[in-house]
Amino acid sequence: MIPIRDENPTVLTPVITVGLIVVTGLVWFVVQGAGSPETLAGSVCELGLIPAEVLGRATPGTQIPMGGGMVCRLSGDGSWLTVLSSMFLHGGWFHLIGNLWFLWVFGNNVEDAVGHGRFLAFYLICGVAAAAAQMLLQPSSRIPMVGASGAISGVMGAYLVLYPRVRVQLLVFLGFFVTTVKVPAYLMLLYWALLQLVGSVPQLADSESGGVAFLAHLGGFVAGAALIKVFAKPELLRQHRPRSRAQFRDFSGDRWY
Repeated sequence: MIPIRDENPTVLTPVITVGLIVVTGLVWFVVQGAGSPETLAGSVCELGLIPAEVLGRATPGTQIPMGGGMVCRLSGDGSWLTVLSSMFLHGGWFHLIGNLWFLWVFGNNVEDAVGHGRFLAFYLICGVAAAAAQMLLQPSSRIPMVGASGAISGVMGAYLVLYPRVRVQLLVFLGFFVTTVKVPAYLMLLYWALLQLVGSVPQLADSESGGVAFLAHLGGFVAGAALIKVFAKPELLRQHRPRSRAQFRDFSGDRWY
C-alpha cells in the first residue's frame, strides 16, 4: 500500500519540504557514495545512531557485522550529534526513495499549516523524538540506526491531526493484481501506525534485532500528532480552507472544517 497523492491543494510553496528532499539526496550521493558498499558502511558506522554508544553502554572495540565482510568497530564514546546526522542517512536506494516519497506526499501540506521555519524545527524535533524512543526502549542496541523515517513519521502524525478526512490515493498490491483506491487519510495513517506497533513487539524482546526501526516510527508519529497543535498557525489554516475541500482542524477555535 503506497500513497500516490492526496487531494489537498497547497497555498505556500513547500520550500522546506523540497529542501529536505534535496539535502537528503545530496547526502546519499556525496556522503554515502550513492550506495557504494564500502562508503555506505563507513557512513552508517560513523554517522549512524548507535544507542549503546550514545548512552555509554558499548564496549570499546566491539565489532558489528555490516554485511559484505565489513564490520563496524564501536569506540564506546558515540556522539549525540549522530541523533541529527542519522536523519539524513539511508541504507539503500529503496529506503531513500520510499522515505522521500512519503515526505513529499505529506510534508507539503503540513508545511502549509505551520510555515517554513516552523516546519523545519518541527521536522527535526520529531526526528529527535523518534531517536529518543528507539534509545529509550532499546538502550543496549549496538545496531546503527539511519533514515529520515522517524522525522517523516512525525509529519504523518501531524497530517492525521490536521487533515484526517482528506482523501489519499493509494497504490495497492493484491498478489499479481495492482489497483488504486482512495481512502480518508485517517484510515491509511492509522493502519500504517498499527503495522508499526505490531512490528515493534519483537524488537522489545530483542535489543539486537535489526531491520526497520518500528519503535522510532512510533515515537516520531506520536510526537508529531502531539506537537502539531503547538506549531500550527491558525492564519495559515484559514488561508488553506478556501483552497481545499478537505476537512481540517482550525486550532484558533478548535473547530472542524
